[in-house]
Amino acid sequence: MKFSSQKPVLPGFQITPMLDVVFLLLCFFVATSVYSQWESAVDVQLPTAQTGDVPDRLPGEIIINVSESGEIRVNERVLDPDELLRRCRILAKNFPGNPVVVRADKRTAYDNVMRVIDICRKADIYAIRFSTGDGAPSPAPAP
Repeated sequence: MKFSSQKPVLPGFQITPMLDVVFLLLCFFVATSVYSQWESAVDVQLPTAQTGDVPDRLPGEIIINVSESGEIRVNERVLDPDELLRRCRILAKNFPGNPVVVRADKRTAYDNVMRVIDICRKADIYAIRFSTGDGAPSPAPAP
């Protein structure tokens, strides 16, 4: 009796799925790098400090800007206190223990900063950082 002796064909290296994964990772990193930039477009003049340094950004960390008039901005959107509280609660739920960065104008009233701190405490956020300038002149705001 004659048996057929076919050797099994070994699969070759498939480059197409590898390229798909690489492009998806590239899209992911490009999309998340947009959120990792410091929010410096808002026209807030920070008070200066000699001992300040630029901390590393954490995932889920938000920057709350408080203008001279007491206006609260997050991601260049003006928020009322209720909306800020809702967003802070989501942050505390998804990223427990992450700090919130408060960038208050040096001419803003203390009441406005305390209102933001109270909102953070209501949302169970107790790690609050305050942003300061380094004493260098600020660039002129974009028109």
